[in-house]
Amino acid sequence: MWPSSSSSRKLPWSSYFSFSPSILIFLLLTPLLLFSIIACNLGGPRKSIKSSFSWKSLEFLSSFSLGNSLGNNSIEDQNSRISTNVSDSILLSGSLLHHEIKKEGKHDLSSAEWRGFVNSGLRRSYSKSEKVEAVLAKARRLIREASRNNSLNSSDIEHDSGYAPQGPIYRNANAFYRSYREMEKVFKIYVYEEGEAPIFHNGPCRSIYSSEGRFINEMEKPGNHYRTNDPDEAHVYFMPFSVVVMVQYLYEPGALDMNPIGNTLADYVRTISHKHPFWNRSLGADHFMLSCHDWGPHTSSYVPLLFKNSIRVLCNANTSEGFNPLKDATLPEINLKTGEITGLLGGPPPSQRKTLAFFAGGLHGHIRHLLLHHWRDQNQDKDMQVYEKLPSNMSYEKMLKTSKFCLCPSGYEVASPRVVEAIYAECVPILISDSYVPPFSDVLDWKKFSVVVAVKDIPNIKNILMGISEGRYLKMQKRVKQVQRHFVVNGNPKRFDLFHMIVHSVWLRRLNLRLHASI
Repeated sequence: MWPSSSSSRKLPWSSYFSFSPSILIFLLLTPLLLFSIIACNLGGPRKSIKSSFSWKSLEFLSSFSLGNSLGNNSIEDQNSRISTNVSDSILLSGSLLHHEIKKEGKHDLSSAEWRGFVNSGLRRSYSKSEKVEAVLAKARRLIREASRNNSLNSSDIEHDSGYAPQGPIYRNANAFYRSYREMEKVFKIYVYEEGEAPIFHNGPCRSIYSSEGRFINEMEKPGNHYRTNDPDEAHVYFMPFSVVVMVQYLYEPGALDMNPIGNTLADYVRTISHKHPFWNRSLGADHFMLSCHDWGPHTSSYVPLLFKNSIRVLCNANTSEGFNPLKDATLPEINLKTGEITGLLGGPPPSQRKTLAFFAGGLHGHIRHLLLHHWRDQNQDKDMQVYEKLPSNMSYEKMLKTSKFCLCPSGYEVASPRVVEAIYAECVPILISDSYVPPFSDVLDWKKFSVVVAVKDIPNIKNILMGISEGRYLKMQKRVKQVQRHFVVNGNPKRFDLFHMIVHSVWLRRLNLRLHASI
């Protein structure tokens, strides 16, 4: 019998299978799941860099102790207290450059570093940003290895045929030397071209703010060793604005706010962030600014991400006002009165330095008030020469060069040009400040060539200095002469001079920054 017309109609396609709908869904999703697993193995974790970066000390670089005691705090305590309130002290215990890494777990490394550009033997192409991170990862490893060595590699010294850091003025000479050489080999800085002079791409090369202008102008020179025109190969991005010039042109004397200055900076950052992808990619963490003006820190606060994330190179390195040594660096304050950079170094030998301690300066800030109040009227004490205004028959420079110790109290802000003036004159600096991080503290061990006097001990300064033995003083004075090279301003920068030390400070902060993935 022929089938009926109703039975001859086609059945739904699902009736040809005995599978349940759940099994069908599983069969459809399985290839997608396998594809995802393969992609992850090939490329490692892929997440947006925009919300994935961290500041993490290398343990032997830029890990600061923020207490009254010098070096008595644990590493964990130091790192946990960097962004919190700190006690009133000069921060001298600096980096743990001389410590070995105890743990080198995967959690300490960037994604590019722990992947090592190889995953299960499979090859893939890597983005430029990942390659940049891998270069930094290699540098971290080499510095770690150098930090464990007890002596410099003789082949490295012969290769340099110049100065090689050695001696107690360094926290770890080997680590610093390797770090410096890696910086010279690979470090690249992109300088934003936006903005017009005089506020941008320009700065003062004389006066108390000279270190700001000289660095900006050096970075603007054609053929600068560290500058790259390819932003994709840069490790950091420099914003070449001058707060000193902003104050000169934008601030109206007597005004109660700094809004014209702050708004100009905010507009500038908005411009570069809209025109380029780099600021938004890291939320400003691989960008840096540089300022020697007292208002530099406050100016940066008009851009919260700049204040919080970016590397700020500041003369006013005051931890009580937001300076974070893990990501910020101290800029030495140098007063080049005429702009002349020759004839600034040297002084008589220790045997010809008859004055115990010297200071001359105005009543700027509470620390100087305390110093002058106690010592100004005791000039009958020939050991302690303290003046608010130096008598006309006396030479400031000569007094620096004929004194054993030079008092360097803070003024209105924590920084003082007297620190570098003392070093130039081969006079042992006496640091009197609250919450100040001395320049290059992650490399230099300031306790070896300077004396820290707490503000509360100002009345006892003479007794403190008289308690330093002749042998210890001679060692410190010799080390001051050795450390000079790191503060020297050269028309054309020389290795290990001021310009290179500033760049090295930025390099160390970039090493501390981990960008965990690329966009």
